[in-house]
Amino acid sequence: MTVAIAGAGPGGLALARVLHVNGIEATVYEREPSRDARGQGGMLDIHSGQQALREAGLIDRFHAMARGEGQDMRLLEPDGTLLLQEDTPDDAPPDRPEIDRADLRDLLLDSLPDGAVRWGHTFESARNGLLHFSGGGSATYDLLVGADGAHSRVRALLTDARPAHIGQNVVEIGIPDIDRTHPGLAAMVGRGNYWVLGNGISLAAQRNGDGRVRIGLSFYNTPEDWFATSGIPFDDPAAARARLIDLLPGWDPRITALIRACDDTVVPRSLTTLPAGLTWPSAPDITLLGDAAHLMPPVGEGANMALLDGALLGLALAAHPDDVPAAVKEYEREMFERTGAAARMSAKMQELLMSPDAGQRMLEFFQPG
Repeated sequence: MTVAIAGAGPGGLALARVLHVNGIEATVYEREPSRDARGQGGMLDIHSGQQALREAGLIDRFHAMARGEGQDMRLLEPDGTLLLQEDTPDDAPPDRPEIDRADLRDLLLDSLPDGAVRWGHTFESARNGLLHFSGGGSATYDLLVGADGAHSRVRALLTDARPAHIGQNVVEIGIPDIDRTHPGLAAMVGRGNYWVLGNGISLAAQRNGDGRVRIGLSFYNTPEDWFATSGIPFDDPAAARARLIDLLPGWDPRITALIRACDDTVVPRSLTTLPAGLTWPSAPDITLLGDAAHLMPPVGEGANMALLDGALLGLALAAHPDDVPAAVKEYEREMFERTGAAARMSAKMQELLMSPDAGQRMLEFFQPG
């Protein structure tokens, strides 16, 4: 069995690792030139995905790296009213610990044999068991797995579905080494997640393992081209921070102080999703996992589903080593049902976040009745 995996994200690497544990070698082709070519983003809340790490034989190392205190949460309204504060006891079970994306990726990468990941290989096309890369080069495969994310090129081999904008535009900013540079703000944010919700805007501040607090300012019910008309000068970070504060009239100054304290990293992101419950006719030699298969609103399910996809596909292939099409059908049948439910739940959460009274509705979500 020759398994080619396009994309070295959590899902693709989990698949390669579970195959390796079961005596099947795979090759991961990643377009980035090296593992350190770019930052990997913020923290991940790993809950159901822990099952995948158990199958990969990595759960103990994961728990040693993860941050249980990252489960802490503070929920506020824009005027500074504290709606909810949850602090994680030191002896609490690690049900939803946080881990840096980069640390999770390194954990998976370090568990693979040398040469299992081929860096600098961008998927271009595939046909009749032959994979072609941009700039030349090719490789054979019995199974091609598209683990190449939201803008997957492999997806087009199975379905015409494309991601669509969901009415949310996010500006990512951050405060480095917050405990040293802004201890007062560090105490306000706490050890985990700090959410401010209301009036069609949210501020989500999240402490990372390296001491940086990453902040996402989300503007809901806005068109895909909103950044062009927002008046945010992304080429001038100081002016961009000032404009972001102007877009938050009536917000408590203690909250907007977080924006004022940020460094010059200002990144705009327009969010898209695939249709909830997306399926496709099974192909004998191609399948998808992770965001390539079921891109969802970013409410905590995407990485977990990707890890499970990779692990469960690996187990299906190990159970049917001489019948790849049967393994693919078995995997897709379970994956469609599981991720369809997760996508519908994520869409409901997204609807909640986009409501004018999002803070109160989120409080009711966390404390029903």
